[in-house]
Amino acid sequence: MMAIAALVLSACGVTAANAQSMNLTSAEVKDGGTIANEQVFKGFGCTGNNVSPSLSWSGAPSGTKSFALSIYDPDAPTGSGWWHWVVFNIPANVMSLPKGAGDVKSKGMPKGAIQSRTDFGSDGYGGPCPPTGDKPHHYQITVFAVDVDKLPDAKDHNASAALVGFDLHFHTLAKASLTATYGR
Repeated sequence: MMAIAALVLSACGVTAANAQSMNLTSAEVKDGGTIANEQVFKGFGCTGNNVSPSLSWSGAPSGTKSFALSIYDPDAPTGSGWWHWVVFNIPANVMSLPKGAGDVKSKGMPKGAIQSRTDFGSDGYGGPCPPTGDKPHHYQITVFAVDVDKLPDAKDHNASAALVGFDLHFHTLAKASLTATYGR
């Protein structure tokens, strides 16, 4: 099992040692826990507050020039999952984002960071909102240590999650994740 995990990480350009050195935490979302209504989407039949969680990370390897962040639901009934939040070009000296930073109107992101399109069709954070009656979905929150200060192909907020992922495939030094669930 460890050999498979190391193989998957090396295929993504991340060594097992670097993957283990980074740490990601949130005051609102606990690894293995259930996501609270405060973070749930408001729309599509969901009645949450759509407030992005606070996130803090540590243990980035030397050579880190920026960070990227994503929230992804692999259980969404789309054939390709659902991207709930995509942020990139977070300056290397930033090790946390405050609660609510995902609201593009609040200007809670550090200077230079870009929040791009989610699968809701808009920029910024879009919380969990799985279909009624589905088993609880898994929401993977991941921070990436990146070896460039600006992603080369994802230039602005119009970048898709796939394009950001393409850049991250070639420029990720390490990453850390936590996964929580939500169902309705």
